[in-house]
Amino acid sequence: MRCNPLPWIVRPGWLAGIFAILLPFALFAQDSKSAPSAQKVTTVEGITEYRLPNGVRFLLFPDSSKPLVTVNMTVLVGSRHEGYGETGMAHLLEHMLFKGTPNFPEPWKSLRDHGARFNGTTWLDRTNYYETMTASDENLDFGIQLEADRLVHSYVKREDLISEMTVVRNEFEMGENNPEMILRQRMIAAAYEWHNYGKSTIGNRSDIERVPIENLQRFYRKHYQPDNIVLVVAGKFDEKKALALVEKYFGVLPKPNRSLDTTWTEEPTQDGERNVTLRRVGSVAVVGAAYHVCAGPHPDFAAVEVLANVLAMEPAGRLYKSLVETKKANRIMGFSMGTHDPGMLELYATCDPDKVEPVRQTMIETLEGMAAKPITDEEVTRARAQLLADREQLMGDSTQVAINLTEWAANGDWRLFFLHRDRLEKVSAADVNRVAQQYLRTSNRTQGVFVPTPKPERAAIPETPKVAELVKDYKGRANVAAGEAFDPTPANIDQRVQHVKIENIKAALLPKKTRNEMVHLNLVLRFGNEESLKGKITALDMLASLLERGTKKHTRQEIADTLDKLKSKISISADTGVLIATVQTKRENLAPTLDLLTEILREPSFSEKEFELLRNEMRAGLEKGRTDPIALARVALRRKIAPYPKDDVRYVPTIEESLERLKAVTVEDVKELYKSHISAQVGEVGVVGDFDKEGTVKQLQNLFKDWKSDVAYRRVPRPAHPEVPGGKEVILTPDKANAVYLAVQSFAVGDKDPEYPALELGNYVFGGSASSRLLNRVRQKEGLSYSVGSHVQASPRDKASICMMFAICNPKNIDKVDAAILDEVDKYLMSGPSLTEVTDAQKGWLEEQKSERSADSYLAQQLANNENLGRTFAFQADLEKKVSALGPTEIKDAFKKFVDPKKLIIIRAGDFQKKAEK
Repeated sequence: MRCNPLPWIVRPGWLAGIFAILLPFALFAQDSKSAPSAQKVTTVEGITEYRLPNGVRFLLFPDSSKPLVTVNMTVLVGSRHEGYGETGMAHLLEHMLFKGTPNFPEPWKSLRDHGARFNGTTWLDRTNYYETMTASDENLDFGIQLEADRLVHSYVKREDLISEMTVVRNEFEMGENNPEMILRQRMIAAAYEWHNYGKSTIGNRSDIERVPIENLQRFYRKHYQPDNIVLVVAGKFDEKKALALVEKYFGVLPKPNRSLDTTWTEEPTQDGERNVTLRRVGSVAVVGAAYHVCAGPHPDFAAVEVLANVLAMEPAGRLYKSLVETKKANRIMGFSMGTHDPGMLELYATCDPDKVEPVRQTMIETLEGMAAKPITDEEVTRARAQLLADREQLMGDSTQVAINLTEWAANGDWRLFFLHRDRLEKVSAADVNRVAQQYLRTSNRTQGVFVPTPKPERAAIPETPKVAELVKDYKGRANVAAGEAFDPTPANIDQRVQHVKIENIKAALLPKKTRNEMVHLNLVLRFGNEESLKGKITALDMLASLLERGTKKHTRQEIADTLDKLKSKISISADTGVLIATVQTKRENLAPTLDLLTEILREPSFSEKEFELLRNEMRAGLEKGRTDPIALARVALRRKIAPYPKDDVRYVPTIEESLERLKAVTVEDVKELYKSHISAQVGEVGVVGDFDKEGTVKQLQNLFKDWKSDVAYRRVPRPAHPEVPGGKEVILTPDKANAVYLAVQSFAVGDKDPEYPALELGNYVFGGSASSRLLNRVRQKEGLSYSVGSHVQASPRDKASICMMFAICNPKNIDKVDAAILDEVDKYLMSGPSLTEVTDAQKGWLEEQKSERSADSYLAQQLANNENLGRTFAFQADLEKKVSALGPTEIKDAFKKFVDPKKLIIIRAGDFQKKAEK
């Protein structure tokens, strides 16, 4: 659950008592024939809107290309609708709606049992709840019933508020650790004097802590009603059944007697620049500028979004060139999010503290000096192409489309999702220059700096147009190409996969029809050995990024432009002895995309300029980590479980050592590493989706042909280190509102060992699921942590596993978190899980496996991995069979054999000095 789209968030609830009695459970037991009929409103590009007499609006979006179904309920209430003393109430209520209803007393467990990927999010104009599950009539019924039930039947009880309040406060404190986020919050608050957009969705701390339960219940009864929602059902489902289920569960809900007031506050035109300074502990400075702009439905918003891209995209963006390429700043970002009422265009840059003033001056000159240097057609074409390419990728996933519709429904109507696309395609340089002149004015600017203005002008913000008039005659375009109904069972996958060898590379190919004709490719190249890679790890860290930053034929920008034109994505990453390239594109663009990948991998330029820019970005990230409790705890954890000498390639350096290594590495080091090591002598590739096998194999042969290395490949082993003693390490991070708790143990078990299935499922019960023991105790019951859980990971090659427990909390609660987690460990080792816990976990875990295999990107990755391991999906089928046969005793015995509380390495990072002083 989270507050979109930046880290502020929402959760579960119900009214309790008399209200529950007045809404009897029998509502959902009525025969569907007595439920009111839905009226069809319109169909746009495969999405059909219906309305029920009680005001419910719902969309059906069938897509059989993946065996998944998503149910997404958007309630049209966010922080914009909160009154005085109610800040954060919409967010807090989202948390409370996960606390249970009469039909679903434990929503987390019910969702877990259905193998759902789920969340709830709150933002300025809306709150939404969604779950994605494997496609089945049972899951479809469950998802629709759950959302209807919690819409009006949630408990919202006083005792739940008491425990959840500390969780929300913990989430609030997580944001307090991020200077960029806090600076943004302060700037937006300064920019809005009257409108509620100036208040963060997470809310005011005192309002969160003091809200009376009666006020929260009243807010719930007012906004959570059938006439204030938009429901979306997307994925593989029977439309008639979905229609009947919505009528059955939502149609019987009574139409409310109250009428909702519309929000009427308009932000006055800003008539002078405003400045914000934030001073907090940290290593990297931040400079920001924000400008009032039109609302999301306004015709000008498409030009505003393109303007944000022209300014902030890498590496062609104007701010990137004026700040990052000149080495004044380390990183920039910019965005403008469509909102119901007039919103903001925001730009930010991170830099060294001594460069704040040059960055501030250059940023303002770049933004407000465009009259002298107008934006060109080339810039607009490039920025627009990137936005449309991202959208094209989104259209290949009906789940993401369903969730994205949330924002546009909150803007006024879901059809704006398509209307905005049409507008984007028509944006011209003249449009972008016009909005730049209109909005990027001194008088309309709010400037902010983290760590350590001129003449009054006005920028008139247009009124939000009437959305009903904008979309009343909108018809949209032809539907996106549908994919085949592919059932991703292990047996079906293995039956369809074609294994071939292309030069020295093992390949697994799975051609199939997909939605929007998408195809995913995962390529793994293996190189080097324990001796040859000594002293080259920092160069390796930079290698993957530099490959993407230019070839002998094309610059970084030209590569980005080509990918946007092809509506494709190429991503390259590296680890010790492994280089991984992933591709996502459409069938018609696979051939030119593979040509580009071949050029990137075989003909890199390793530009000195890009090398220095990358080093600067990496240095800034490391500097930031010096005061971040999460970063410091992770490094400490890795150093503990991998105790190797400094000259070993598996040695984990401290942040300070990483900075020294980064300072010493040269572009020549990267070139030498590439020339001597990188080749196609060993590797694997997995391809899944809509592609021509013969043509793809031929192109891959061209990629791999005559690409050899004189350095022999030998995998670097990573055995377990059970000899490492347990103990506690405390890391102090002053002025950080959140603390991190990690507990880990290493033991010699691989994923082929007989105990592994029990460890896997046992972890799912203990801390690896949405209804685990750790989550129920530490978060749900005691309200100590926003994020808590456990993780078991076993190597497929080495006898090596880790068991890790984690939590994020307020520093003053660190002892309670420690005590609660260790107490749960002791109980689990003593008694093990119950039969009910095991049975429920088996169902949920198996559903998650099905859901995971439904993603083509995962299949491509796993196919390549299986080629390396000499496996097929029969291994997964066997694992699932073993997990299904487990009982409580086997799980208890496995955990007792390997997990020892005395050997746990416990790391706590946070501002414990402040805790001690209090």
